[in-house]
Amino acid sequence: MKKEELDLIAFQIIGNSGEARTLIHEAFNKMRMNEFELASEKLQEAERFINAAHLAQTDLLHHYANDEQITMEIIMIHAQDHLMTTMTLKEVAHEMLHLYQRVDHEI
Repeated sequence: MKKEELDLIAFQIIGNSGEARTLIHEAFNKMRMNEFELASEKLQEAERFINAAHLAQTDLLHHYANDEQITMEIIMIHAQDHLMTTMTLKEVAHEMLHLYQRVDHEI
């Protein structure tokens, strides 16, 4: 795989996971304002961007599975780190949404 192709995949992962991360932080803001439906919508939208990033990652794995030579660059390591931390943040956000809703119902 050419460096340019690898860089393109890395930037697809970074861009999509960055959009998702922004939406997740917007969801946290909506949670703090007790706007749970809007928070949930933000998380659903974030999931679409995470899925797009994951598709780019899967494309890379298909190349690897077809025995293509892939030289890992620092940008790809950064992209993978970015995606994984965003996926973890999304899981935390879903848990936080449940907690905020629970506390709101108890008040």
